[in-house]
Amino acid sequence: MKRGFPLLVCAVGCALATLVASQTAHAVTSAELYTGESYVYGRFEARIRFAPGSGVVSSFFLWKDGSEIAGTYWNELDFEKVNDVCRLETNVFYGDPVVLDPRPASVSGDLCGEYHTYAYEWTPEYIAWFVDDMEIRRETGEVATAFSDNASSGMQIRFNIWPGDASFGGVFDQSVLPVYQYIDWIQYSSYADGSFEVEWREDFDEGSIPAGWLRGSWGSPKGLSTHSAQNVGVVDGYAVLALTGDDAAGIEGAAPEAPPEPPDPDQGGTGASGDSGGSCRLVSSGAHGGASASLLLGAFVLGRSRRRRRAASSGFRS
Repeated sequence: MKRGFPLLVCAVGCALATLVASQTAHAVTSAELYTGESYVYGRFEARIRFAPGSGVVSSFFLWKDGSEIAGTYWNELDFEKVNDVCRLETNVFYGDPVVLDPRPASVSGDLCGEYHTYAYEWTPEYIAWFVDDMEIRRETGEVATAFSDNASSGMQIRFNIWPGDASFGGVFDQSVLPVYQYIDWIQYSSYADGSFEVEWREDFDEGSIPAGWLRGSWGSPKGLSTHSAQNVGVVDGYAVLALTGDDAAGIEGAAPEAPPEPPDPDQGGTGASGDSGGSCRLVSSGAHGGASASLLLGAFVLGRSRRRRRAASSGFRS
């Protein structure tokens, strides 16, 4: 009996510790917005202000639906904001088993304080990433073939925000919450005979998530949060994805046209004007090659006026 008591205490203590750890791990609510439709080849663009904060992963990616299923050939292309200094990273996933090739994108500029335009061009011959119309990465050969041969049913347009960790995204500090990712507009252009043609553009002018767009409701990649429809919405003509505490889910604090709050000196980063598009520069990219000197990347200012023009084939095709 005397031996059993410590074992009982240990069992109860371990169970409580596991319960607390589980509750802590999922004390955060995240968000994902994506198209129900998939698209084969084209130019995929979005004007975005990524979410700030160490450990906050904020992204725009193309995804072949079902890639996560065992035995399925994975196809995914990423723009991801990581770490407390709002560093941009591009990534490509393909294969079964999956191969990935993450690369830091050597661009300067405040990706979390300013709006910038991010784009993919996906064709049978190449895949390219652009920031403010400046190409920052290109893949051909094996990578292009991996997508043309295995993503023939197309890929979905997706955005999400979630907590990372020391292995990816940075050490997450829940005290930075809530934080928001803002999307000004999204545009898709089809590709045929060597040229792109605009098919649709979404400006989020209707005040709610448009038909054809879906919201995630599953655990995030590191298992530290759960996506919720509550954390996706539209404010002042911008789509909003929120990362919040479980007890504060929603987008009520979102202010897409307001200047970001001054940064916490302990978190790093810089503040910037809210609706202005900033100058972004391509800088030396070290081991991955690239420009040897700084090149101006589209220095233009969108200004306070909102562009609400739509393409001839306006709205989202369902």
